[in-house]
Amino acid sequence: MSASNHTSVATTPPKVAYAAFAVTVARIERLGSSFLRVTFRGDDLAHFHFVGLDQRVKLVLPNDESGLSTFPRGIEDWYSAWRETPEPQRCVLRTYTVRDARPALREIDIDFVVHGETGPATRWVSNAVIGDELLVIGPDARTVDLDDPRRVGGAEFNPGNAGRILLAGDETAVPAICSILEAMPRKARGQVFIEIPTKADILPVVAPGGVTVCWLARDERPGLAHGEVLDRAVRAWVSEMVPAPTAEGHRDSDRLADVDIDHDILWEVPGEAAPGEEPQGVAEPATSKLSLYAWLAGEAGCIKDLRRFLVRDSGVHRTDVAFMGYWRLGRSEN
Repeated sequence: MSASNHTSVATTPPKVAYAAFAVTVARIERLGSSFLRVTFRGDDLAHFHFVGLDQRVKLVLPNDESGLSTFPRGIEDWYSAWRETPEPQRCVLRTYTVRDARPALREIDIDFVVHGETGPATRWVSNAVIGDELLVIGPDARTVDLDDPRRVGGAEFNPGNAGRILLAGDETAVPAICSILEAMPRKARGQVFIEIPTKADILPVVAPGGVTVCWLARDERPGLAHGEVLDRAVRAWVSEMVPAPTAEGHRDSDRLADVDIDHDILWEVPGEAAPGEEPQGVAEPATSKLSLYAWLAGEAGCIKDLRRFLVRDSGVHRTDVAFMGYWRLGRSEN
């Protein structure tokens, strides 16, 4: 494509205060072979600013020795204070998508991918029982005073006026993709590819009639590593649906900075500069009949390769690609 369909403006993001909401486990529901939905309840959640879509929050897991008592609450720069807490007493933080929230009922749903006790979060949820306590760090609705309150709160999906949407991710992106699908206009058109561990992980989701959802189970494709099924499916679809780029369409790819996924965070959404780059300002309207917005999330290595394919090889404007490395093979979130 020769130009962007997404209006990308480099602006200072609106401010909203984030709070640590005290919650307890109210319900635990098995969704599939690899998914557990935990419903948290707490009086504080009456003030949670729910955005929907791919809204993310931080979960504060209890420390084995000190529980939640050492987590700094009630201060603006809680993150610095948390980092300064001696590691043996420091609570673990993990980022998750809000699958649903009901502030009037003081409830929030978080879907977990369960893959054995391989990390603090999956270990916690595998042993969770009703009444267990933790903290949810999210936007405080009492601090939101904007014309468009959906502009704040940790949601990245923003397709503008794109005529077609591509969503692609692995099992860690399932909650976000399902939430996005359910919020899409009924007239939306697009394609969704979701790589999951097994066929038993296919979840019911309501999507617009013009959006095709394709679940890709790794256990049905032996010999392929994590991300390979997703990579092949996206490349095949884009090669068929996106016109071959012109010389003008490749100009944008010259500015595509590489990202060292072993040291840097793989995270760029329209309106933000890539690592090491200056914001590019306002993008021109699309001239292609197939205006495409792509949202990619999952394992960083896979997402990085797909982003390069879309922008450098297929000519999709970089401001029409939102890509997020949720995790990295062999590494845990700090």
